[in-house]
Amino acid sequence: MTFTPLSLSNLKAIKNTVIGNPSAKVQLAQDQVFIQTLVQCLNDPPPTDPQEDDLRIEAAHVIASISYGSESVLGTLLRCDAPRAFLYAISKFTPDDTAPLRSAFARGLRALAIAIADTVGPSQWGLREERSAIKNDAEAALDYLFETDSIDLYLPLLVDPSPQTRISIAQLLGFSVRTAEHRTAVVSWLPPEDRMKEVKTKRGWEKTAASANAPNRQGGWACRNLAALTHGKDAKLQEAALWGLATIAKDNSLVAAALGKTPTDREGPSLLSSILTLAKSRSTDIQLAACLCATSIIRASSPASPASSVPPVDDTAARTVMNVINRIISASTESLPSRTKACFILYYLVTDNTTLSFSAFERGCLGKLAAVLQEVTPLTPRAEWEEDEPETVAALREGALTAVAAIALFDNTIRRNVTDDLRLLPTINTALTHRHVGVRYAACQCVRALSRAVAVLRTNIVDSGLGMAVFQIFKKESGEDRRVTAAALAAVCNIVNEFSPLRPIYLDLGLMPRLVQLLAGGDATLRLSSLWAVKNLLSKTSGETKRDVMQCLGWGRLAELLEDADGAVQEQAFHLVRNLAENEAGVEMIFRELGADVLLRHLTDALGAEDDDVVLQATCVLANLANGAAAAQAHLLASPTLLSALRGVLAERAPHIRRPGVSAVLELARTSTAGRRALGAAGVGGTLRRMCSAAGSGGGMVGAAGLRGSGTGSAMDDDRDVIEQARTALDWLEHGEAYR
Repeated sequence: MTFTPLSLSNLKAIKNTVIGNPSAKVQLAQDQVFIQTLVQCLNDPPPTDPQEDDLRIEAAHVIASISYGSESVLGTLLRCDAPRAFLYAISKFTPDDTAPLRSAFARGLRALAIAIADTVGPSQWGLREERSAIKNDAEAALDYLFETDSIDLYLPLLVDPSPQTRISIAQLLGFSVRTAEHRTAVVSWLPPEDRMKEVKTKRGWEKTAASANAPNRQGGWACRNLAALTHGKDAKLQEAALWGLATIAKDNSLVAAALGKTPTDREGPSLLSSILTLAKSRSTDIQLAACLCATSIIRASSPASPASSVPPVDDTAARTVMNVINRIISASTESLPSRTKACFILYYLVTDNTTLSFSAFERGCLGKLAAVLQEVTPLTPRAEWEEDEPETVAALREGALTAVAAIALFDNTIRRNVTDDLRLLPTINTALTHRHVGVRYAACQCVRALSRAVAVLRTNIVDSGLGMAVFQIFKKESGEDRRVTAAALAAVCNIVNEFSPLRPIYLDLGLMPRLVQLLAGGDATLRLSSLWAVKNLLSKTSGETKRDVMQCLGWGRLAELLEDADGAVQEQAFHLVRNLAENEAGVEMIFRELGADVLLRHLTDALGAEDDDVVLQATCVLANLANGAAAAQAHLLASPTLLSALRGVLAERAPHIRRPGVSAVLELARTSTAGRRALGAAGVGGTLRRMCSAAGSGGGMVGAAGLRGSGTGSAMDDDRDVIEQARTALDWLEHGEAYR
């Protein structure tokens, strides 16, 4: 059926039909003629209709309603170029346009932008099913929405007279900005007239006073205006502004500093203090928005932030957020979506931060999460999980498991609390088989975190069956989400370490063929983690296992990995060789199977790489090879380019990289007179002399050392035993014959 020409009554009926009705939306998407006519109506309503504005408003409302929940509908809207139609309509706004018209178009653009962002990802509140069919189109549309020309059209509506319009634009920022590039585009945006002033000033055409809208002033134009909205009395506007601020402050130290700084031009507390006050609001929605906003500020202002000049936020802010979140998580009177968001906000606060993770543990967050998990998760899989369990319950379980994994990632005491006191292993095991992709993913992340503890791995992971359950997910070759496979593989990487009783069992059950399969695939995350697992397999293992593993991996493939374009892959490949070369038999096998020419060429290149992690592993490989038999040492000493690269490491790299380099020199200096001459000819002796001299005088390394980023530092930064080892190596180089 085709709904053309459009009428106001038809559109209202359609809107009422599709609200909350996914099947009606899908059916509507099949009528592309209608969707195209609907989009066209945004700018060109039927000329015979006397209620043109009302028709355009209703068309915008219908598009906003059908944007959510259906891939087919969104795909049709993208094919009809709905984002461009909305922006074109907004570009034609005049002062005479009514508030309902402006707010309807802002709402429609917001709904469309959020639906597109949810398709592109990453998801804000847990994993969503990937929509591969329209992802490319959605990515292009989202990039278009955050081009400067597009932002010029809708961001000024953040100061529109209509509160509903301002709310929609703030929500658009809060829920559709997902990447650093889009965040930067919003944060750095200036109104066109202010951009012109900036350009003229930079070119020297005219001198102007410092603009009140200078890019970095109070975090930028968007930050200033969102912050202003939080001071009003409109609760919906406050909430929307807080979501917007939370998004643009994420991972942005400059914005975080502006929000956490006490203002100098007016009296009153910092905006962060005001946000923490709002976190104690009577409205749960405002509490959640304020907690996420405070979390973004805390994390971007932490000492671990790349901008180390930003002072850390007082931990009072983190404690306040944790207290509010604890209350929401454990309150059965709160809605399940609110409790889910609280779990993810806690995750955002503590993830990859040792101090905040332990603080959350001390404040009882783990206990609250465990209570939620035991409340919503049966101890054995239920048939109802396949059909009857509401998505909101699954989402809460996912959020709680995700937060547990983040809190337990770094500390053995916390891991023991999870396994022994809270007894969460049966719950995690049950979650591994859940139909919801996010629940399985979060459960795998919990296994990964817990398996980092040796004692837990040797006992609880084995006895509970978690180790075998996560291995079965990893082995599944079809029908599993690649992100779940990646999380299971991350757990497997820990479980195959040398102290694990599951290592030989995994090998017997086909671990290596599956790793090689993933290593040969196109997914970068799976590829890197597979190589990581192989590296761990080769650590502290028998020569027979080393031979079997390498026979399956292939020496030719290893040679390719040693020159891979991805620095992280190169690092793991050299670490793999390092583990192979743990003893003389391993060193001999490497030279025999890989070949001296190939090995030394790759090693030389890696010692001169820009990536310090690659250089470190290559230097450790060299140190292990130098401890091999005389034949291996002879190969190393016969390569002037390799020895020259080693001298460069000693002269230019950071102390932790010089350590294995000095060890290699000492072993090679003990070989023979010819070997010492080769080291001397490469300039190694002079570099060692400068290291020792600088340590004795308190001076720093000179020359290229100051040009290498993390490779800078004085020789005094070296441990005393490294300097003593350098002196011993220098003594061997200069007086080696006396030791014979």
